[in-house]
Amino acid sequence: MPHRPQSQSPDRRSVLRGSLAASAALALPAVGATAAGAAAAPAQALSGRPRAAWGVQTGDVTSSSGLVWVRSDRPARMIVETSATETFRHSRRWHGPLLGPGTDFTGTTPLRGLPPGEQVYYRVTLADPDDPRRTGEPVRGTFRTASAKRRGGVRFLWSGDIAGQGWGINPDIGGYRVYDEMRRLDPDFFLCSGDTVYADGVIQPSVTLPDGRVWRNITTPEKSKVAETLDEYRGNFRYNLLDENVRRFNAQVPSIVQWDDHEVRNNWYPGQILDDARYTEKNIDVLAARSMRAFSEYFPISTLPARGEGGKDGKRGKDDGRVYRVVRQGPLLDVFVLDMRTYRNANSPGRQPDDATGILGAEQLAWLKKELSRSRAVWKVIASDMPLGIVVPDGPADFEAVAQGDPGAPLGRELQIAELLRHIKHARITGTVWLTADVHYTSAQHYDPSRAAFKDFAPFWEFVSGPLAAGGFPSSRLDATFGPDQVFVKAPARANVSPMESPQYFGEVDIGRGSGELTVRLRAEGGTVLFSKVLQPGLVGQ
Repeated sequence: MPHRPQSQSPDRRSVLRGSLAASAALALPAVGATAAGAAAAPAQALSGRPRAAWGVQTGDVTSSSGLVWVRSDRPARMIVETSATETFRHSRRWHGPLLGPGTDFTGTTPLRGLPPGEQVYYRVTLADPDDPRRTGEPVRGTFRTASAKRRGGVRFLWSGDIAGQGWGINPDIGGYRVYDEMRRLDPDFFLCSGDTVYADGVIQPSVTLPDGRVWRNITTPEKSKVAETLDEYRGNFRYNLLDENVRRFNAQVPSIVQWDDHEVRNNWYPGQILDDARYTEKNIDVLAARSMRAFSEYFPISTLPARGEGGKDGKRGKDDGRVYRVVRQGPLLDVFVLDMRTYRNANSPGRQPDDATGILGAEQLAWLKKELSRSRAVWKVIASDMPLGIVVPDGPADFEAVAQGDPGAPLGRELQIAELLRHIKHARITGTVWLTADVHYTSAQHYDPSRAAFKDFAPFWEFVSGPLAAGGFPSSRLDATFGPDQVFVKAPARANVSPMESPQYFGEVDIGRGSGELTVRLRAEGGTVLFSKVLQPGLVGQ
C-alpha cells in the first residue's frame, strides 16, 4: 500500500499536465516510419523559441539534493525553478548550463539544500542565449526527496532491459505501456538495472511473430544499424524518449541508473577486439568511451560530469567519471550501484584459482566493502547489473556473469564475490539485499551456506526482474557454489518472446514506516503480483 496521503496523488498528476503538453509536441512518426526529423532537429536552422520536446527527468535524488535533466532543440540556457507547491508562488531559481552541440543539446542542473521528505515541484525553461527574454514553454516535473526520518518509509521499483532483441516502440500496443503502469504506482524512485538501450540491436520497421501477427516499430536512422559513432550512440539513448509513456514517467519518478553490456555491445569486456562484421570499429574500448559519453549526456548521474557547455556546473569532482556509487535514501536505505562491466577481466571458462580483477575490479571491490561497512542504513540494497548464481554463458565455453557452472569452491570471478560475502559476514553488516535484471525473466533466489560449497557467509536474498521492453527468455540453471535455492521463477518457454506475447516484468520494494520491514514484490505487466517476500530488519542473515 502507498505510504503517503492519498491527497498527494491528484496534485502530483496535475502538475505534470504542462510537461505532457510540451512533450506531446514531439510528434511520433507513423507506424514503421522513421523519426529522423525529430531526432535531427537541433542540427537544422530553427525559428521561434527553444523547445524541450524530449521531456525532463531527475536522477540520484537524496534527502537534500537531486539532478534535473533536459534536452533542447537548439542552443539554449537551462533555467530550473523549484517550489513546494504547483503554483510556484514562492519558488527558487537555479541557473543551469548552456546547452549546445558539444553535449547533443542536453544538460543537467544540480539541486542542493532541498527539504527532506517533501514533494518538490520544478519547471525547466530554456532561454535563447543571445536574448534571455526569448524563452520556450516551461516543462514541468515533480519528485519526492527522501525522508530524513525512519518513519518516512521508502518504496521504489526496479527493472531493466529496454528496446532489446528488435522489440522497439510499437504504437499498435500503446508503446512502452509498462512505464505508465509503473508511474501509476507512484514510487519514490526507479532503479534501472542496466541495458538502458540496445546499441547493438537493430530496430526493423516490422517483425512477423510466430502466430502470424505483425509487430511494428517506430524506427530512426540511428537504430537502423549497430552504434559505432558518438552520434549513433546518442541516437540510441534518444530513441526511448520518443515514447510518451517514458517521458511521462521521467517527469514524475526520479531514477537511479546503471549500465551493463548493451549500452555498448553484447557481452563486452575491456580490451576486447571484435570479430563482428557489423562493426568497422573493432576496438571495444573506443566504442565504450563513445557510449559512456552519450550515457552521461542522457542520464542525470551524480558521479558523472554535470554536462553543459562550460560554466561552473561543468566542473568535475573527485568522484566524477564512474557509474558505481552510493545513493542514500535516508536512515532506512542506501543503494549501492555497481558497475560489473567497466573493470572486469575477459570472459573465460572462469576456472582460474586466483583472480584479483574479477568482475568488479580491485578498486571497486575495496570501495564497496568500505562503503558497506560505513553504512548506517537499515537496508543496503546492492544494485547489481548481473546475477550472482545464475549461469550466463558467453559462447560454448566462456561465461558472462559470475557463476560458471562448477558447483565446487569459488574459482574465477566467484573469488571476488566470496571475498565480499565473507566481509559482510565478519563485519556483521545487516540488511543486504541484491537486486538485478539482465536475464529477461523474473525470479527469487535465497543463498544459504548450509547448501553451499563456500560456507563463510551469511544467508541473503537476490531478486531478479525484467525485461521492461525486450524479448523474454527461458530461465537458466543455477551454480551451487554459494548455495542458491530458486524459490520462484517466471519465464517463457522459448527464446526472444515479444512483449506482445509475454508480459514484461518489474519489481517493487516497500520498506515500511516504523517496522522497517522490507517487502519485495515481483510484478508482471498488467497488475499481477507474482511473488512477495517480507524481510525483517537487523538480522545478520535470513
